Amino acid sequence: MQNTKLLLTSFTFVGLLALAGCSFPGVYKIDIQQGNVVTQDMIDQLRPGMTRRQVRFIMGNPLLTDTFHADRWDYLYSLQPGGGERQQERVSLIFNGNDQLVSLSGDFMPGVSRDEAILGKGSDTNAVPAENQPQQQPEEPAKPGSLLEKIQKDVDSVETVPVPTQEPLDVNPR
Repeated sequence: MQNTKLLLTSFTFVGLLALAGCSFPGVYKIDIQQGNVVTQDMIDQLRPGMTRRQVRFIMGNPLLTDTFHADRWDYLYSLQPGGGERQQERVSLIFNGNDQLVSLSGDFMPGVSRDEAILGKGSDTNAVPAENQPQQQPEEPAKPGSLLEKIQKDVDSVETVPVPTQEPLDVNPR
């Protein structure tokens, strides 16, 4: 009788430990990302009349291409932080019969950054008037022989090199 009580108690204890291990608070849960990462900069580069090749260059391959709607590309992105709530963003691009971009719809809109949309700041409304801004003190020159003077000489002696710029994409169809 005592053996069965001991056996029953040990099975109960082992079962409780197994259940407690399933929800142990110190377990690391990974972030799960799926789909195409779409940024506001990518949306801002899109222009009506762009070809599919130009859009694919900017946005990447679409996640969904519907057989029944061949003129529509869908970009989906979802992120579920470890143990958190899933967040999803969607952008749909519509092309016309000439394979030119006609419109877009979804969570991103051209020219409006996410921060501005959330905060409602289209313009700089929090600018401090000039009379209320603190006056900047003129910088004192570095003492001769100091490390600051050596750094300033190195900075002043640097030659600037022009950065090559990419030619804009041709938006005229061929």
